[in-house]
Amino acid sequence: MIVQQLLEKSQTKIRKIGLSSASHQLFLKTVNAFMLFKILRGVALQKVDPAFLDYPSHFKPMFLSEQMMRHYARDPVNEMPESFIEESLAKGDQCFGIFDGAVLASYGWYSRKPTHIDPPELFLHFRPSYIYMYKGFTHHDYRGQRLHAIGMNLALRHYLEKGYKGLVSYVESSNFDSLKSIYRLGYLNVGSIYLIRLFGNYQSFASKGCDAFELALKTLV
Repeated sequence: MIVQQLLEKSQTKIRKIGLSSASHQLFLKTVNAFMLFKILRGVALQKVDPAFLDYPSHFKPMFLSEQMMRHYARDPVNEMPESFIEESLAKGDQCFGIFDGAVLASYGWYSRKPTHIDPPELFLHFRPSYIYMYKGFTHHDYRGQRLHAIGMNLALRHYLEKGYKGLVSYVESSNFDSLKSIYRLGYLNVGSIYLIRLFGNYQSFASKGCDAFELALKTLV
């Protein structure tokens, strides 16, 4: 009975994401039973997509002030705990949001400085001519309206006008849903970062494609 359930679960996953992707997930799960091993896909977005610059007039896009951030952080629906706000503000990060009246319908965070990932003692470094995009969020009542893509392209246009070359981010290689989503947004895969932790020590290796963006993991800011 248990074997049959496992087989049915495996078949369902293969139908959903394909044999290659399912095998990749199984490989990572097996290796991580013995040590931490992650593969991060570095991605970059350097061109604004005009298709995402058109939005209904009742939506108001803008960068949030510190006062606005703290106000909306009080509502747990917005998924911005106070500790996160304090850390992000200390780094000088910016939050670009889209409002529908008083509702924060969608937002994304943007950083000019190395930002910690999971595990939190590691920081993602990148070329200073790029902006790191992270923590994209859309209110559950507004999902399916492309607001994340709209906000991100508006923010990208702003940073390009300021002289930056584009946005960078990363997605774990086993997160196929997020990879599909971010590629639909126009991001390109620029390389991979391989992370290993053995006996409490981290080692990371970046593929050649990451060099142009200086994407790297380090334990120090």
